[in-house]
Amino acid sequence: MLKVKDLMTTPVFSLKENDSLHSARSLMDLQRIRHIPIVTVDNVFSGLITHRDILGATISQLAELDPETQKEIDAGIPIREIMRTDITSVDEEASLKDAAQTLLNHKYGCLPVVNNGELTGILTEADFLRLTINLMDALDKQK
Repeated sequence: MLKVKDLMTTPVFSLKENDSLHSARSLMDLQRIRHIPIVTVDNVFSGLITHRDILGATISQLAELDPETQKEIDAGIPIREIMRTDITSVDEEASLKDAAQTLLNHKYGCLPVVNNGELTGILTEADFLRLTINLMDALDKQK
């Protein structure tokens, strides 16, 4: 049986609670990701910030702020003020099927993978899409 650890992304890009909204926005843009787990200095999982959270904390473009002003505002907002803390996580030994059902049933975009409180990886919709493509390729080769 496949387990979460067989598919999860690791190492995972993470930030600390005191990092700024600007840091989160930059990391998402640079790495082309939509979810960033937040950890303590000891790598204990404490929350999550998503692309949607960042959009919600952004001043509307209707305000006609120049990018430099937006950057200054973002630099003054610590992630802890906008991160979500009521996040469902999964153990790396959990069944991959159970994790997929959790993502689907709750419409989550990701599940942080936590082992004894410590962040060890992340499981995302993209991981399952890659798995699906690999399985379809394997089926095509059998024909």
